[in-house]
Amino acid sequence: MACIVNIDTSTKVCSVALVRNGEILFSKEDTTSAQHASLLGVFVAEAMEFAGTNDLKPDAVAVGSGPGSYTGLRIGVSEAKGLCYGLNIPLIAIPTLQILLDTAICTRPDIFENEPVADFYCPMIDARRMEVYTAVYDRQYRISRDISADIIDENSFSDYLSKGKVVFFGDGSGKCKPVIKSPDALFLDDVVPLASCMGFSSEKAYEKKRFEDIAYFEPFYLKEFMATIAKNKVLGDIR
Repeated sequence: MACIVNIDTSTKVCSVALVRNGEILFSKEDTTSAQHASLLGVFVAEAMEFAGTNDLKPDAVAVGSGPGSYTGLRIGVSEAKGLCYGLNIPLIAIPTLQILLDTAICTRPDIFENEPVADFYCPMIDARRMEVYTAVYDRQYRISRDISADIIDENSFSDYLSKGKVVFFGDGSGKCKPVIKSPDALFLDDVVPLASCMGFSSEKAYEKKRFEDIAYFEPFYLKEFMATIAKNKVLGDIR
C-alpha cells in the first residue's frame, strides 16, 4: 500500500496530491494563475507537512512527464527529482495525456461509468495555432494511437470517427470543436490534468516498479523548445 506524492505542472494547472491505495489524503491545486514556480514549492511543503503530521512516509514521487509546457515540465520534474533525492525514494513518470484521461474518468462519471458512451477517447493539449498534442485510447483505455503533434483540420481523426464515437477533451479540444463537424464527435469542456487523479496510474507504475533514473530523466517535450523574442527586441528599443 504505497503512499505516493503526485505532481503535475505540465499545463497551466499546478497541482499536488498525496495518494495512498486510491485514497486522496491531501490535494492542492491552482487552475488560474499559472504561477508554477512560486506555487509548487508551497504545495509540496504543505503536502509534506501533512504527511509528517499524520505519520506518513512517501514511498515514491510521480510527476507529469509531458508533453506540455516546456517551462512547466522543467519546474515539475526538478521539484520531483529534489524530493526523490531528499527522501531517497523512486521517481515515476506519468504521461500528461494519461493524466488527462485519468482526470476525465474521475470527474465525468456520466461519460465513463457503466456502459461507455464512446468507442475512443482523445485527450488533447493545446500547442501552437491549430496544433495539439494528442493520443487516442480505446474503450478499455489502452493506447490506440501513440502521442503525436497534430495540426487540426476538418479531416482530423476521420479514421476513428468512421469507426464509432470519439470523445475529445483537454484544453486543446476547444480549437477542434468548430472544425470537426462529425455527429460522432463529443467534446467535454473544462477537463484539465489534476494530480489528485493520478493515483491509479502512479500506484500501478509503483506496483510494476516502473521507476525512472533520477539523475538522467528528462521530460518528454515532443517538440523542441522555441523561444520567442519580444517585439521591441526585434524592432529595436526606441525609448
